[in-house]
Amino acid sequence: MTTWIYISLILNIVVLVPIVVLMALKAKLVDDTWGLFTAARGILWSIYFAILVVSIALLFLPIAAFVAALLSVQVIYKITTPFTVGRIGHPVVISNLVISVVHIVTLINIVSSVGSELVNLS
Repeated sequence: MTTWIYISLILNIVVLVPIVVLMALKAKLVDDTWGLFTAARGILWSIYFAILVVSIALLFLPIAAFVAALLSVQVIYKITTPFTVGRIGHPVVISNLVISVVHIVTLINIVSSVGSELVNLS
């Protein structure tokens, strides 16, 4: 389980650092990929930045329930992007689907290892 947690978190960091930096720099590549800057793209930048910060924090304190929560949200938004974007061939959609496979494997490993402890509220 721990290995998969680190794989998913490091994958998040490796993917998001250049994206967050390029978005902050308003790089042409970002315009070409995500469209011209709008409030919606600014909000997306904030979401990516939050996922990056939480991923870095969880590298140092990898609490399985927190990792599962982060990855679950990511998997949901990543597997819905083909529907929200309207086509599967978009590079962001393709990368989201590939990354979601890794995160699903991590989630399966977490649930297999800790199971009911993820939902134990007592």
